[in-house]
Amino acid sequence: MKVLGIVCSPRLHGNTEILVQEALAKAREAGAEVKLLILARKTIAPCDGCLSCHKTKECRIKDDMQDIYPELLAADGIIFGTPVYFWTVSAQAKILMDRTYVLYIAGRKLKNKAAGVVVAADRRGSTSALAVFGGFINVHRMLMVGGATGFGGSDKGQIRQDEKGMAEASGLGRAIVSSIQSWKVAPIEPPY
Repeated sequence: MKVLGIVCSPRLHGNTEILVQEALAKAREAGAEVKLLILARKTIAPCDGCLSCHKTKECRIKDDMQDIYPELLAADGIIFGTPVYFWTVSAQAKILMDRTYVLYIAGRKLKNKAAGVVVAADRRGSTSALAVFGGFINVHRMLMVGGATGFGGSDKGQIRQDEKGMAEASGLGRAIVSSIQSWKVAPIEPPY
């Protein structure tokens, strides 16, 4: 069982990464093989809307996303992490979402994967960021396990002082594994 954590923050070692690491640590303790992807270390161009994927079932843009696609496909569960920027997800998170369009058009390749979201916020915007990811997860027909919100300001590491946020991230890591174990038996197919 594989759980992939994706940090969609432009900052290395920041609060988003801390929350994702916490969730992955608990997933590992619950028996999952875990992997962390940090988008700040990747070069990913935005989708240019060329729609060539409709014909080829592949994205024509050759960048680090080509290495991320196999990781997404191999994972049984994915934990997405984003900071809140202007009351929504980061640009990195939105680019990642948009570039998975090819997986959607090629037959909903992310369908029935367990998904969760962690959001690092200063004070506001977590609800909007969670809603954006919720829509993305629903379109792909992934199975939403839950979310975690940490409020820690903008200083790196400050999120650790938010005991509730850290506990939510821990719980999400355990819940992803539990969900994968139960859904592997009989995934629910939507009627449409």
